[in-house]
Amino acid sequence: MKRAGVWLLVGAPLAALVFWVSSHTYWADTKMPMPPKGEALVNPFYAVQRFTEALGSRTAWDRVLTIPSPDSVIVLSEWHWSLSTSRREAIERWVESGGRLVVDDTLSGGEADFERWSGIIREDREPDDRRSPAQRYEECHRFREERGGAPAGGPEATRYLICQVDAKFFLRSRKSPAWALRDDSGIQAMRVQVGRGSVTVINATPFRYRSLFDGEHGWLFVAATQLRRVDEVHFLSEDEHPSLLALVWQHGGPVVVLTLVLIALLLWRGAVRFGPLMAAQHTARRSLAEQIRGTGQFDLRHGGESLHAASVRALEEAAQRRVPGYPRLSNRERASALARLTGYDATSLAAALHHAGLRRSHDLRATIALLEAARRTLIEHRRLSHGTD
Repeated sequence: MKRAGVWLLVGAPLAALVFWVSSHTYWADTKMPMPPKGEALVNPFYAVQRFTEALGSRTAWDRVLTIPSPDSVIVLSEWHWSLSTSRREAIERWVESGGRLVVDDTLSGGEADFERWSGIIREDREPDDRRSPAQRYEECHRFREERGGAPAGGPEATRYLICQVDAKFFLRSRKSPAWALRDDSGIQAMRVQVGRGSVTVINATPFRYRSLFDGEHGWLFVAATQLRRVDEVHFLSEDEHPSLLALVWQHGGPVVVLTLVLIALLLWRGAVRFGPLMAAQHTARRSLAEQIRGTGQFDLRHGGESLHAASVRALEEAAQRRVPGYPRLSNRERASALARLTGYDATSLAAALHHAGLRRSHDLRATIALLEAARRTLIEHRRLSHGTD
């Protein structure tokens, strides 16, 4: 009995809870956006490009500035204004010649240069509430469109819903704006004339990724770019820039090709070959006499100094065996001693032994022949004297 009472006390509240939950809940299908994939995953302007093309215009996502025709549109986002002076001046000249430039609040670097050129100033102010910057940035606000400083459409003008406006800043200009979006906090989008073209600054980032689907950003894009059906719109961003190799190929492709061809030729020229360049010739052994004569002729054609020195050395070695104290004799005494032993003229022998600075091959041949003849005479005399003994 007690156990049944316990189950009743526990089961009754549980059954009542299940009944209440089932009666106050229901099943419904909810569509969830799929994560981006393919080009939409890497291209921050994918959505706005498809939107622009659906309106009949052409689009391009450029990683490097290429100046289009003056009747085109350039949209800058995540762009460093003064990173390159030549690039900045090229954009300025393009706008002054008739181009339409649209800039969001991600423009960085060179703010003073941009404000001085365009006349649009982005000023900071203290917020009048305690919301965090992220909360103020995520909210959407209604803005009144102005043209030439007056509300477009009169007092009953349509107020457009724009999101992701950075309420910490507002825009003002030293020039009279041709177009603007204003709310109670001030102007948050403005266009001014610069030369024959125009510059539009938006204090938000309404065109990147899925931001185009927030508020009325599609209308904002058409109004900011002054879009026409035949326009060409270029989106420029530096958060997705090409690699160094891609830049080298883009700006110096011919040089890269020529360099690679030159390297290939050098490698081919210095590579190990699979076979000789020509058929191997029949090898024949040369005699020692032929080798000596060939070496002597080669030395004779290239000055003959070493050949002359070898002949003098050989003669003096033979003379040392026949003349006692030969190394201690003077040059004249050596020539006289050799003349007595060989029968050759002493003056000729002296000139042959100490003949420096030979120039003509004919003289060198005669000198070497005299030295060799004297050496052989000394050797023959030595053999005869040993044979007699």
